[in-house]
Amino acid sequence: MDAYINLLTNGIATGMAIFLLAVGLSIIFGLMSVLNFAHGAFFMWGAYVGAWIFGLTKSFTLALTSAVLVGAIIGLVVERSTISRVYGNHVSQMLLTMGLMLVLGEMVKVFWGPNILTSPLPAYLAGSWDLNGVIIIKYRLFTIIVGAATALAVYLILKRTRLGIIVRAGVENPEMVQALGIDIRKVFSLVFAFGAALAALGGAIMGPLGGSISPTMGLENQLLAFIVVVIGGLGSFIGSLIGAILVGITGALVSWFLPEAALAVNILLMAVVLLLRPTGLFGGSGL
Repeated sequence: MDAYINLLTNGIATGMAIFLLAVGLSIIFGLMSVLNFAHGAFFMWGAYVGAWIFGLTKSFTLALTSAVLVGAIIGLVVERSTISRVYGNHVSQMLLTMGLMLVLGEMVKVFWGPNILTSPLPAYLAGSWDLNGVIIIKYRLFTIIVGAATALAVYLILKRTRLGIIVRAGVENPEMVQALGIDIRKVFSLVFAFGAALAALGGAIMGPLGGSISPTMGLENQLLAFIVVVIGGLGSFIGSLIGAILVGITGALVSWFLPEAALAVNILLMAVVLLLRPTGLFGGSGL
């Protein structure tokens, strides 16, 4: 039983990190209808920047903040310079963002090299608690708390603020929002930067969770993010959260018994959901 509790917490912790990557991807598609195959690059950059800043300053708070800022800046630059030119053209979006994924990956190698690097934990989050034989790893609990707090913050922004109202209206009818005098292009840029920042935060958290980072981690985790988005429903915030937790727990449980099948089982889970509900679990229900 103790082993299953540990697997459950590990799965939820991993799911929360994937959620931070997937929710930005989902919101970007929901509002802007952009198929962004470069989203994993923001995740990867967040992991590298976080590890680098932590190595220089030993401040994990500064490391996470720096990762978020760098992710937002890269996202804003990418949206303004390239993505904004291919709105409405999904084929061009896929080709362009695939190229951007490769370019941003090579840029990581230029700055930090092609080898796998360690991503250490801060001392106060290392170790675990023993609760009557149940081992609770501190960093996993931290990851769950940060993921849940971020999910709540994003939910409140989308549901309770003027910006959230504009974003949700833009999802439903961007032409109407534009007609009301709101520059929808600026909203697009802001949302894209916001999604990139969330992905970078996920990368900065995922690095210490796994203990290492590599130039391939963006592509590897992006596949999981797409599975999450499809399971939850394109453009659904709640769907991304539920889908990420399902994928995280499924991956943890299967990895315990048959590690080679972890990804295949998540793909099978996605296929089953699509067969039963082609729009995903929460597709069509809005952000």
